Amino acid sequence: MELVLNTFGTSLQVENQLFLVVHADGKQWIDPEKLRSISISKGARLSSDAALLAIEHEIEVLFIDASGKPAGRLWSVKYGSISTIRRGQLAFTESPASISWIKELICEKLDNQMALLLSITSDDKVVKNLIARNIERIQNIRDKVAGAVAERLPDLLPSLRGWEGSASKYYFSALSACLPGGLRFAQRSQNPGMDVFNMLLNYAYGMLYGKVEGALIKAGIDPYIGVMHRDEYNRPVLVYDVIERFRVWADYVVYGLAAQQVFTTDCYTVREDGSFWLENSGKRILIQSFNDYLGEVIKIKGVERSRQVHIDLYAQSLARVFEAG
Repeated sequence: MELVLNTFGTSLQVENQLFLVVHADGKQWIDPEKLRSISISKGARLSSDAALLAIEHEIEVLFIDASGKPAGRLWSVKYGSISTIRRGQLAFTESPASISWIKELICEKLDNQMALLLSITSDDKVVKNLIARNIERIQNIRDKVAGAVAERLPDLLPSLRGWEGSASKYYFSALSACLPGGLRFAQRSQNPGMDVFNMLLNYAYGMLYGKVEGALIKAGIDPYIGVMHRDEYNRPVLVYDVIERFRVWADYVVYGLAAQQVFTTDCYTVREDGSFWLENSGKRILIQSFNDYLGEVIKIKGVERSRQVHIDLYAQSLARVFEAG
């Protein structure tokens, strides 16, 4: 279970070793054994007793900004890394193995994008042709990524970034064409989103970002030591690498909600600069939908677990790679 506190004035306290949520509509008691994470937005309050109870039960506590991304977090000291993982992680970033790893991540991301586009049905011949054409373009880019060769990763990064950017343009162009007319968009816009779809996608990516970062920390990996993304000061850049493997999960949820036209005008605000921002009613829909999706059990490489657990398992497997050197 994930607890989300995003209403102004809501507070989280402790009573009789239970979490006590106090809000305008009353009180709610929650057993800490049933909680996996707590997300707190601006305007909600957390007592020190509640913070300590969360740490005691290894419940992740995230402080969320307006875009859905974690601005800070609390975690148990039990998540501390060991030196062999950190040393191995540093060595990995400079090794030939990092080239294969990044290429694999990008190829998997492109495979996921093509799979989502293939899952969309349309009676519009123009849209069907655009989907087919852009899938072919993404496949051609995937072939280039898979076949790329270099002795050092920095020598290959400009090409990888260029190919990945081109594939994203084809992907989002096709997605936009499949949406109801009022929700189509000209281009991908990040923080802030300049339309409903990009607003939703940015918030969902922010949620996913927090879950990937938490999985890396719990596995003992330093999220600030990246491979492909390595030059952004004071940013947990490894999250930007690893999230590519799971990004399509946010895409599926947001596309499905947008295609069903779930979000009405009271779910978001349009500011003077033309940017779109989710209101609490919209956040509740998106957060619940995405958490439900991550809670679904699927099979990956013969292992049946929830999508959320698969993120944790991947982080643990990556830690073993780093530790083994």
